[in-house]
Formats: sequence, structure tokens, C-alpha cells
Amino acid sequence: MPRSQKRNPSEPLSDPEPAGGAPAATGRRRVRRGILIAGFTLLGLLIVALSAFLLWANDTYAVTPDGFDSVQEDPRLSVDDQGDAVVMGPAEGGDGGGLVFFAGAKVEPQAYAPTFQELTAEGTTVVIIKPFLNLAILERRPWEDFTALAPDIENWSVGGHSMGGVRACTYAEDAEVRALILLASYCSLGDLSDRDDLAALTVTGTQDELVAEEDLRSSLALMPPGAQRVDIEGATHAQFGDYGPQRGDGDPTISDDEARALTYEAIGPFLTSLDE
Repeated sequence: MPRSQKRNPSEPLSDPEPAGGAPAATGRRRVRRGILIAGFTLLGLLIVALSAFLLWANDTYAVTPDGFDSVQEDPRLSVDDQGDAVVMGPAEGGDGGGLVFFAGAKVEPQAYAPTFQELTAEGTTVVIIKPFLNLAILERRPWEDFTALAPDIENWSVGGHSMGGVRACTYAEDAEVRALILLASYCSLGDLSDRDDLAALTVTGTQDELVAEEDLRSSLALMPPGAQRVDIEGATHAQFGDYGPQRGDGDPTISDDEARALTYEAIGPFLTSLDE
């Protein structure tokens, strides 16, 4: 019979290998590796999605060069183009009234300067705001940030085009605001039905294919008492600014100059009536 091998007393005793130990450790490593892969994959997808969103949001509608040049060269006006805001005031004097106006989705603020050229020449200061990421629905700055751009103005109104008007409705809840002006827009976020001290005007175009008549009608419940509406025959959604055609919009039957003149004819008397 073979002799049994004697253990060297100087050698330490070794713990027995637990049953299934190696496969369990390998399984845990695979789980950790899977979690890491899934995490990095999700992070990569989020980065791609965020990058795509930022590219889309910053692909804006720019003002036509001739339109903004004519405003800047108008001797009746003082125009301060700050990039993310355009402050337009009368070159001489003013009526003490101001309008904070929020640009529509992905539309540069300079595109609305021609819209308010005549209104400003008549004495109203207009502060056109570029919203956060060019989407007014994301705008969260306090009202005072906008009025501070024209600190001498005493009587403030607020307005906006399209999505800019939706956000303007929430700022109209401020007690300092005395009037709301919506261009091709309606209230869906702010409830102004109890503001009997707030004047409101909605101006729409009959050729607008981007704002549904049903939405305009259903929003009346959120408007202040006595809210007014003016329809401009033949005007489209994009003609409330000066940035060219907009995808999905209707076909205009009046010129851009006519649309701007009729917009002024609606807004001008409305603001004048506030002081009567």
C-alpha cells in the first residue's frame, strides 16, 4: 500500500474552496459589466437626444435683412439690438407705455421689429424678448428682468406671437401688467378670467393654418372679461413677423406690408384706449 503523504507542519492550513464559488464570482462580474454597458448606452442616447434637440431649437427663423435694416435706419426710432432682446423706443419723447413681447417658437426677436415699427414711432417702447432656447414655453425668468431693459417706462403691457403668446399669458398674471396682446396665439397656461382690470386683445389671420379656431374659442374661458379679437382677412401665421414663410402655414392673400399695417391698426387704438 502506498504511504500517505505527510503534511509539512510549517505550511499553513488552507480553507477549502466553497462549492460553486468561481461560477458565482463570474456571474457577479457579468452582471456588473452588463449594468455598466447599459448605463453608458443610456448616457450616450441621452447625449445624442440632447444634442439633436439643441440643434433643432437653435435652427431659427431669422429676420429678413431688408426688414430689420429699415427699422434700424428709421430716424423716428431708437433701436438697441442686444442679441437676445431688441429694445425699440421713440427717438423723441414717448407716451410712457411699454410692451414686453415674446417671440414665437424658434423665431429670432429681430423678426418682430418691423411689426412694431409704427407703434414705436407713435410713442410706445417695445421690448422684444428671445426666450430661453428660443422656446417661450421654457422661459422662467422673472418679469422684472424684462422691464429692467426699459427702466423709465411706467405702464406695461405684455404680449407674444404663437408660443410666445402662451407664455405671455402667465406673465399677464402680474399685477403690474395692464394689458395682454396675443398675435396668432391663445392662453393655455395662465388663467386670467378673474382679472377684470386687465385689457386683452387677440389678433389672428384668416389664412393661419397653424393655430386652430377650436383652440382659440376654447381658450376664451381663460381670458379676462371683455377680451377683444380682431381677424385680419388674408393674413397668415408668419405674417405677424418678418421671417418669411413657415412650414404648415396657409397662403396669404395680402402682402406682408398690408398685414403689418393692419396689425398696427388693431394694436395702436387698443393701447391708446387704455389711457381714456
